[in-house]
This record gives sequence, C-alpha cells and structure tokens, in this order.
Amino acid sequence: MTAIERPDDGQRASLKAVSASLRKLHKSLIDLETQRFGPVGNPFEHLQLVATHGQFAWIRLLSELLVELDERLDEDDDMGHDTLPAYRKVIENLLAPGQENQTDFSNKYRAALQESTEVAIAHGALRHLLSSLPGTPITKG
Repeated sequence: MTAIERPDDGQRASLKAVSASLRKLHKSLIDLETQRFGPVGNPFEHLQLVATHGQFAWIRLLSELLVELDERLDEDDDMGHDTLPAYRKVIENLLAPGQENQTDFSNKYRAALQESTEVAIAHGALRHLLSSLPGTPITKG
C-alpha cells in the first residue's frame, strides 16, 4: 500500500459508484416530476420548485440520502467495514416493492417506474450495482 492509498479505498470507490448511480435515478425522477408539473421557468425557479413545492416532496427523501452519502464520501476519516453494507441496506429498503412498503415515496416511485423508461433504466442500473456489493441479499423488484 502506498502512502496515498487508504485501507477503505475500495469501499470508497464503491460508494462513489453508488452515489453516481443514485444521482442518475434522482435526476430521472426529478425530470419526470417536472414533466408532470409543467413549465418551470429558469433553472433557479426549477431548483426552488424541487426544494419547496409539495409535488416534489416525495423525492426529497432520496435527495437527503444523496446529500448524506456525499457528505460521508467527503470525510477524510476511514470508513468502517459496515459503511457500504449499511448504505446498501438503506437504499434497498427505500426502493423495495411490496405491500409492507406503502409509504408516499414507495407508491409514487412504483408509479414512476411504470411511467418512465428513464426511471426504469436508472433503477435497473442501480439495482445491478447494489447486487454486486457486499451486504444483505437484494430484494426482488
């Protein structure tokens, strides 16, 4: 190991990949919800809508997860061996289908998966990535 390598570089690289994939899914959900909303004006007005308007509120759970994940990646301290599996579990639980997951996010997310090819593709890419990571078994969906 060289002086600049860290023991958690592999885990950090995997988390960066998860963040990038999650960001693509997040963007596709915002794009879909923006289509549903209609004309939004300039980029600043669009950002204000996404951050404050009730129609976009269900996506904020994913936004907050992305912020938390990126903040964790920005920290200089070493990650524990359970960091990656913990994020995997949180993401899988958030995106899990089924009767036991009947949150506002879950219901709207399932509808978005059926309505948008872009959302479905981003979902599939994220699920594929998650299935290659260590941690609890991935749920079907």
